[in-house]
Amino acid sequence: MAEVTKELVEAAIKGYVEPHLQRDLVTAGSVKGIVIEGGQVKVTVVLGFPARGIQESLAEAVKARVLTVPGVAQAQVDVGWKVQAHSVQKSLKPIDNVKNIIAVASGKGGVGKSTTAVNLALALVAEGARVGLLDADIYGPSQPRMLGITGKPELTGDNSLQPMVAYELQAMSIGFLIDEETPMIWRGPMVTQALEQLLNDTNWSDLDYLIIDLPPGTGDTQLTLAQKVPVSGAVIVTTPQDIALLDARKGLKMFQKVEVPVLGIVENMSTHICSKCGHEEFIFGSGGGQSMADQYGIDLLGSLPLDIHIREETDNGRPTVVAQPDSRITAIYREIARRTAAKLSLQTKDYAAKFPRIVIQNN
Repeated sequence: MAEVTKELVEAAIKGYVEPHLQRDLVTAGSVKGIVIEGGQVKVTVVLGFPARGIQESLAEAVKARVLTVPGVAQAQVDVGWKVQAHSVQKSLKPIDNVKNIIAVASGKGGVGKSTTAVNLALALVAEGARVGLLDADIYGPSQPRMLGITGKPELTGDNSLQPMVAYELQAMSIGFLIDEETPMIWRGPMVTQALEQLLNDTNWSDLDYLIIDLPPGTGDTQLTLAQKVPVSGAVIVTTPQDIALLDARKGLKMFQKVEVPVLGIVENMSTHICSKCGHEEFIFGSGGGQSMADQYGIDLLGSLPLDIHIREETDNGRPTVVAQPDSRITAIYREIARRTAAKLSLQTKDYAAKFPRIVIQNN
């Protein structure tokens, strides 16, 4: 019987390209252990992104590759994940208890950004991550309604806020602090100060990801985010129509200028399928998101259909990912979540927290 070596097992695993990482698991540094006992091989895979939805299928795919090695009679593959903190803008430090902040942005309103943000956050929860959602739209907060949360957050002894929780998702919004119909008639500096307070004065609890639902455009709030909030990556939401894509490009270029990596594009309302006859029609055009992704060398994370259930469920406070966990649309959201987190896992890690703080004192 041929001798089984670690090198042979690694070579076999390299033959499988993980679709979310778009590279093999050995090169990606995800293979953390290979134990060989005669013809039995045990492989430990630790991903840098949550992957509950593909955990079994990934283990089977790697196992199949290991079993092709001559001399291997049995193979066991254990797949897990550990989310690391990733680097942010050079002048900023990560927030306590928050490993990564992902901004969800759009160039214009009406493209379904907030709906995408809440379902992305809930999809990451479903995949096995600890997630928070910050509603940064001070003028038009929508997450309280979308999450079905009522009441006000608890104020702690140090004047910080306890996040509201729904569907295992920690959330904070100006909408929790004011009446739903009260208009925020504020100038820019007040808005940016409110955003900073909501972010920094909330007791986030050990988050892998904090999703920030930004207002549309490239104004005060976006500038504050770029200059004062440690962001690990951004997701751009658009529809296929030319006007939306034009504004989405502005949002993308804004993040590039402030050195925030754009993790990819989500194309919303990409197609409409008639619920009566099944006819599919590209109401807002087709291929726009992919064309933009190709132009700027970034990923198209996924395309979502124009579906009445998405609107009905968010209006009723139960977004699609929790209202229809086994639906095709939820599967798309979860795939977008895995692609987003996998793309972030390939970014430079933040090692600042691992180094001791050196203080020099004159006694």
